[in-house]
Amino acid sequence: MVGRFLETFCGGLRILLGCLMASLAIPVGMQVISRYTGIIPTYLWTEELATFIFVWVVMIGSMVAVWDGTHFDVVITPDAMSPLGQLLQKSVVYVFILIFAALFAWYGIEYAKVGSIQSSMMLRANLLWIYISVPLAGTIWAIFSGYRLYEAFAAYRTSKEAVS
Repeated sequence: MVGRFLETFCGGLRILLGCLMASLAIPVGMQVISRYTGIIPTYLWTEELATFIFVWVVMIGSMVAVWDGTHFDVVITPDAMSPLGQLLQKSVVYVFILIFAALFAWYGIEYAKVGSIQSSMMLRANLLWIYISVPLAGTIWAIFSGYRLYEAFAAYRTSKEAVS
């Protein structure tokens, strides 16, 4: 039940990520056209907008990567053959992700507060829209890695019962 909800949520993140990537082409395309052709004037707000979108692309991409198990994971030992070894290998990664996710979520709140009192120069947008991505990403990383840790323990229990 929870796994299905999180998979659906991650699917929504993937769709949002695709939309952001597509929308990133607009300000970047305007910058390229204005710099090299002179067809349109140089707009300074396009650089800020591209930066804002890029920050969200990175943060949402990292959320999806944590769900897929392709982020923050470096293989330095061969895959374990025993169920306990597999549990330990996965648990170490998920626990470290949880620790860093908690740090991002906790300290990101203060970071977002700093952003809430600032505005961008060209767009005059409140920078909370950018700064909030850090605690939000930390929270989603924690949820996703916590669920993956739960799955690792469930797989271990299942394999242990199958052997018994």
